[in-house]
Parts: sequence; structure tokens; C-alpha cells
Amino acid sequence: MLRHVIAPSRRYVKASHDVVRHARLTSDAKILLLAVQGLPEEMAARPLSEHARKLGITGRAYQKSKEQLVAHGYVHEWRDQGERGRWVTEQLLSSVPLTPEEALALRHGRTEAPPSARKPTVGDPAGRVAGRQLPVEEEQEKNCPHPPSEVRPEVRPEVRPEVRPEAGLQVALGSEAAEGERVLLSLRHVRRELYLGVKEARGLAELAGRWLLRGVSAGELRRVLTTELPGDGVRSAVGFLRFRLLHKMPPELPAAPSPESAATPPRVAELVACTAVGPEDDVHVFRPLSDETECGPCRRRAAWERWERRRDLEVAEPDPLPWRERFAKLGASCPGDEGAVHRA
Repeated sequence: MLRHVIAPSRRYVKASHDVVRHARLTSDAKILLLAVQGLPEEMAARPLSEHARKLGITGRAYQKSKEQLVAHGYVHEWRDQGERGRWVTEQLLSSVPLTPEEALALRHGRTEAPPSARKPTVGDPAGRVAGRQLPVEEEQEKNCPHPPSEVRPEVRPEVRPEVRPEAGLQVALGSEAAEGERVLLSLRHVRRELYLGVKEARGLAELAGRWLLRGVSAGELRRVLTTELPGDGVRSAVGFLRFRLLHKMPPELPAAPSPESAATPPRVAELVACTAVGPEDDVHVFRPLSDETECGPCRRRAAWERWERRRDLEVAEPDPLPWRERFAKLGASCPGDEGAVHRA
């Protein structure tokens, strides 16, 4: 292969071989990285998608190029919420791969400049001058004749923890506050404008826990907070949710009945004698449930005897005649009527 290469004298970008010969970066990703790398400072503040659009890299090609640059550490993104609740995306493009920690340090300006070569001192080298500075001991004895007194540890009075009446409520709100925080963090999936950070949701968790403590389920609380939003949108998610949690809080549940007012145990009846006569005329007692006069075994035995008598009566009765025999019997008992029927 023949080559004809002329090094440009102006309008060029220094490209590393690690980028140009990268096996896992597509040509669109390499062109986008080199093009943004050579932009002037006044054009670097624009988003990466706008630069890609000018290069003709749009749609799926841009998404794939950006994913590759992010995966290999050339592009880093941060998404933060501003003071008025608006979300801002900040991007960092580097000519060399960076870890998330290194990119975060560059974002906050905490990078340390590499040590440069030290400039030599003007003039000829001179010898060391001694005797012009007093030793540390002499200087301290001259300026501070009395050494400073030692700092004694300050004895603080013992502070006893103040017992507040809301301590029991805070303990009761432990699990409900955690559940309320989860509900508040899940609002972002229902309405994007109700996005809350972890600290913001933790600040409102106690109010949400009071709702759950008063019998409101997590689904009902989520529905109350995400319906009937203002027509012009929510400017501050924290302020809007705090106002709604305070002004729409349901009433407290009625107090549970005390154990003293519980129903009294049923009265135990006294033993009474059974009026039924046993097989050996023995007298026995039982404890009635209502107003019965016979015990359970005697009532069962009497019911069994009645059933046996009824069965004996049914067995003793003759079987009923069929309808043909009944008609023949009726015809034999009335011979005159039969002849009248034939004459007619």
C-alpha cells in the first residue's frame, strides 16, 4: 500500500492512536470524539447531541456512539435537580478514558496540576549562611517566658434526656415512616414532576407515616398525592407534597376499647339431676346449657327408641296393592255398575 501523507499546519486535531485504532469504537463514535475535542471554548458548552447533529450523526447511530463512549470512559454524565426543581444534565468529554472518580474530581475542579520543572535561581550559587536565626529554644524563652498552661478538659454537666410525650408516637411511626418514604420515592414513576430526592423524601416521611398510621393504605396515599394536580404544573415537588400531606390529613382512628370493658365470661350453670329414668333407675346429674331437664345421653337414647318404634310400625304395615289389583277389587265389589257401563 502506498501512502501520501502531509502533516497539516493549521486547523488540525491531535488524535491518539488509542482512539483511532480502538477496536470497540465505531467510526461515528471516533469522529464525534475527535470533532468535539477540537472545538473552541465558546462552543464546548453545547450538548453532545447538538454536535452530533451537525456531523450528521442522529437517531440510533448517535445513541450507539454515545453508549460506546460512556462504556469506555470517554463521556460522563450527571443529572442534578436545580433550586427551582428543574433537572439539568451536565456532560464531560475526555480525550483519554477516565474512571467515575476521576471524572467527578475534574467536574468539581479538584485536579492537581502535574509538577513542572523548577526554574533555577538567578545568580551564582552561594554558601549557607548560619548564625542569623536564633534557635527555637532561645526564641521561645525570649518571647514566651511563661509557657502556656495546659488546657483542662471542660467538665460539662450531665444532661438527662428529656422525656417527650411524642416519643411513643415516634416509635409507632418507625415502620410507617419507612413505608411512607418508599411511597414518596415511588411518585416519580407515576408523575415525573413529583420527583423527590432521598433527603427530601426522608423529610416528608413522618407526615406520610401519620397517614398510614390513621388507616390509609399505601395505594390510597399514592393516589391522593398524584391526582388533581395544578393545571399550570408543580413548581416545587417538596412544597406541594408537604402542603397536601398537611391539609388533607385524615382524622385519627377511634381509640381501641380497654380490656376492662370486654364482655364478661359466661356464667357456669349449676349441676341438676336428670329427670329421665335410666336403665337401672340410677340418679345422675349434669350441667344444663339452657333450660333442658334431661342429660345428653338420655335424650339420645329416647330419640333412638322413638325411631325404632316408628320403624317397627312401618315394617308391620302391608305393602300397598298395585293400581291394577285395586281397580279389579273395586270392580268385584260393584258388579251392577260394570254392566251399566257396558250397556252405555
